[in-house]
Amino acid sequence: MNRIISKNGLALIKRFEGCRLTAYQDSVGVWTIGYGHTLHVSKGQTITHEQADAFLRDDCAGAEKAVNRYMDIYRWNQNQFDALVSFTFNCGAGNLRTLLGGGVRSIAQISEKIPAYRKAGGKVLRGLVNRRAAEKALFDTPVSPAGNSSCQERKPM
Repeated sequence: MNRIISKNGLALIKRFEGCRLTAYQDSVGVWTIGYGHTLHVSKGQTITHEQADAFLRDDCAGAEKAVNRYMDIYRWNQNQFDALVSFTFNCGAGNLRTLLGGGVRSIAQISEKIPAYRKAGGKVLRGLVNRRAAEKALFDTPVSPAGNSSCQERKPM
């Protein structure tokens, strides 16, 4: 059973990534647009909000795949999945693997370790502290049975 990120998870990523409809160079000089999209972005490029949303969904696919690799071990609920997709979108699949201890940490241990990923360039950043706190809060939020399925798992009416 593979999950996809929910609207709630996308909203979390959007909140912390912010959206820019005109290309800009990030802190290391990479041309970026939308919600942190970097593939085939060039100076002067502009997009619409709809394009930014489409780029974000495409960019989340790799993070979804990385989190889904651990589904058989953890059976993530939608909130845990969304929080970890946001984490992976921001920190990468390698840091996800480290966070999960390669699949041997418990859910409680994972939750406890999320806030540790708050540095960039060796410095604690307030934005990352806030993002990890929001991801941890979502990860720790139980899901009711009615709210536990993602769009991909729902059956047509």
